[in-house]
Amino acid sequence: MPRYDSSLQSQNPISQAQNSVESVHNAVTQAQSHPTQVTVEQARHSIEHAEAAIAQAADSEYQEPLQQAAESLEQDKQALQEAEQNLQS
Repeated sequence: MPRYDSSLQSQNPISQAQNSVESVHNAVTQAQSHPTQVTVEQARHSIEHAEAAIAQAADSEYQEPLQQAAESLEQDKQALQEAEQNLQS
């Protein structure tokens, strides 16, 4: 039986960056709602992955969606810093 890719979005560098940023958002939300060392570390790892994906897509002709992803990533990084501060206090 043939196997079909169930993804409706092609996995080009832009979509990979967008997907990575969405994963960051989910990880940061988890760290905010359940601030533990583990959830914060998972969010940090997701951020590193998303930063690499954005860097890989930097030479793409589609800069607007990439810029939006980068801005969203920056917001999530700030939110993670707040979650880390709450964990430490």
